[in-house]
Amino acid sequence: MVFGFGKKGPPQPDDDDNEEVELVLFQGATNGTEANLSANARLVQAGLVRAKELVSDALSRRAEMIRLEPKGKVSLATFFVDGIPYPGNRMPPQAGLAITQMIKLLAGLDIQLSDKPQSGGIKAEYSGTPYTLRVNVNPVQGGGERLVIRAENKTVKLTTPEDLGFNPQMRERIRAMAQTKSGVLLSAGPPMSGVTTMAFAMVRGIDPYLYTVYNMTDVEGRDLGHVTTFEGNPDDNWVQSVTRAKRAEADVLYVGPIRNADYCKEVFEEAEDVCMITEVAAHDAASAIVQISAWLGDPKITAKRLHGVIGQKLIRLLCRKCRQAYRPNPKLLQKVGLPPETKVLYRPPGPAPEGQPEPEPCARCGGTGYYGRTGLTEFIEMSEEMKQIVAAGGDAVAIKAQAKKEKMQSLNSDGLRLVAAGKTSLEELQRAFRSK
Repeated sequence: MVFGFGKKGPPQPDDDDNEEVELVLFQGATNGTEANLSANARLVQAGLVRAKELVSDALSRRAEMIRLEPKGKVSLATFFVDGIPYPGNRMPPQAGLAITQMIKLLAGLDIQLSDKPQSGGIKAEYSGTPYTLRVNVNPVQGGGERLVIRAENKTVKLTTPEDLGFNPQMRERIRAMAQTKSGVLLSAGPPMSGVTTMAFAMVRGIDPYLYTVYNMTDVEGRDLGHVTTFEGNPDDNWVQSVTRAKRAEADVLYVGPIRNADYCKEVFEEAEDVCMITEVAAHDAASAIVQISAWLGDPKITAKRLHGVIGQKLIRLLCRKCRQAYRPNPKLLQKVGLPPETKVLYRPPGPAPEGQPEPEPCARCGGTGYYGRTGLTEFIEMSEEMKQIVAAGGDAVAIKAQAKKEKMQSLNSDGLRLVAAGKTSLEELQRAFRSK
């Protein structure tokens, strides 16, 4: 079984498993709320060790996300490693509830509240590595709550356009769009595709010494570098806060995600005299443009105010230790669009030849053939020709066709670049583009 997920059997007499297993160290809530452990002694007794074991098990396997939810008569944990779900432990519902409540307490959330969503975070350390554990709890149908923990390795820096692999031309275009001090720049992608990280990188790509950049939303303790969080009047609504920021000579505002029509209209209306950077959940950049037009109720406003959309899709990187080289068939190169002079490509290790024993799984990647992820990026700019397509109510297919005609960077071209560089495989590209 890859990664050995699932409950381990009892230790055998000759096992060397008597060593004490290292557990994660919880270091406080990111919102500064101090957990009152003494007042919740029964919960601590029932849930603290279980919570530490669950999180430690996940981090030891490089999981970037843990999901714990009630499933019938059990609570089921699922670990996501490089975006792929693997089944974790099944446990009695009482144990799952104890873990969920314990994590809520440590994250500074209300353990008495179970019928509304809550979010927070926990500072932690595991095996000498600092983490931020971002916690989301949501009620589920039939009772109970779904706990989602996203683990952010603080030693891995993905904060600037350079970190995310934005090419120099794309970085320059983002800066040029921000210089107009108006309009909207969007980060778009499906859930769990790093859209917020990409929006952060767009903000951090703008020189705060040349332009006044304000953050207008809760970043849950994440670092925006030299960007100042605007302190408005607590009694103001969103539009009033933006008006105050404009009076403070804001050039660029980083605002919360667009999730509905009312907020979308406010963002685009206020973007007349300040540049807005935000995000939207969408399958890709073209779909994001169509969704924005639907919310605004007038595609002409989209064409007028939208500067561009950067879309992202995460793909797995081949494990450097066990990837296998092969000579590609010329017909395959022609079919997928790789240069005919490509001499070698890479793929994960396959099964052993018939009659030979299977090799031991790679110690680095756990036998998956992949280690870590990176983003494919696309960039749809609102050129004059693109504005005409969007203003006329063009669908995603028409927008993509125009982007291709103008040779704008696409997810496919970026993916083939990584395949040619030996960083990922054609099989992984096919998997990523099949998934929604």
